[in-house]
Amino acid sequence: MKKILIILLISFISCKKDSNHKTDIVISTFALEQQHSLINPTGKTIKTRFSTPDGFDRIQPKENSFQQYLQNFSLMPQGAKVHLYNGNLKNRQDVHAAVLDISVGNRDLQQCADATMRLRAEYLYKEHLFDSIHFNFTSGFNATYNTWRQGKRIKIKGNSVTWYDIAQEVDSRKSFDQYLTLVFSYAGTLSLEKEMKEVALPNMQIGDVFIQGGSPGHAVIVVDMAKNDLGETVFLLAQSYMPAQEIHVIKNFNDQNISPWFTTKNLEILNTPEWVFTKNNLKRFQ
Repeated sequence: MKKILIILLISFISCKKDSNHKTDIVISTFALEQQHSLINPTGKTIKTRFSTPDGFDRIQPKENSFQQYLQNFSLMPQGAKVHLYNGNLKNRQDVHAAVLDISVGNRDLQQCADATMRLRAEYLYKEHLFDSIHFNFTSGFNATYNTWRQGKRIKIKGNSVTWYDIAQEVDSRKSFDQYLTLVFSYAGTLSLEKEMKEVALPNMQIGDVFIQGGSPGHAVIVVDMAKNDLGETVFLLAQSYMPAQEIHVIKNFNDQNISPWFTTKNLEILNTPEWVFTKNNLKRFQ
């Protein structure tokens, strides 16, 4: 129906002498109206800020799950700009639909893979699932938060990485932040891609990550999903980028009618505003 309406508008205006100019105005206005209809400016979370496209019903995750945590993540007020770790504005302010309400820190560390690790770690920390908080350094060293929490620290000398005892247990938010800072310093897309497990696109879940390891590589995380009766799935993606910047929900430049949602329909290549993935890049935390 939407396509028919666009065609009728174009046909009507093409009869006018200045048809080219006016057609551009009508099409762009129509696309903006469709996009804005999916955004509730007063919504304070991902779930309440973004309506689902027509015919789609939002996934209902299990109580207290990682999926529910992301779907209900708090957002900055509508129209918020993306800031870098140093307080400056990201050079592109056209790629985001919303900014997540979480600190980026004051060092150039929380980039793309780090942002996905941050969200995962914050959820597990909130639920006191300390045994599940672990990330591999690029060297392969497994930095487990429970070991850190029990009073050990990590010594890095060249290619050698070992634990050492500080003779006291430390269980505080400050200590957890110090652990994450170290993880962000020595882990990245290369290490995260290797430690995650592959997921087939039809089995996608909220919390899964499209990731390409490299120097640089990139990663974006699925923060919400919806499905229709035909089995099609649409999903929202969030990212940080380089340099370290606030985590933000990204737009879909390839389909303004459903943006910021993306669709799995006929998905082989996933074009995001600042990176191109394939459907085979989908991974899941273990």
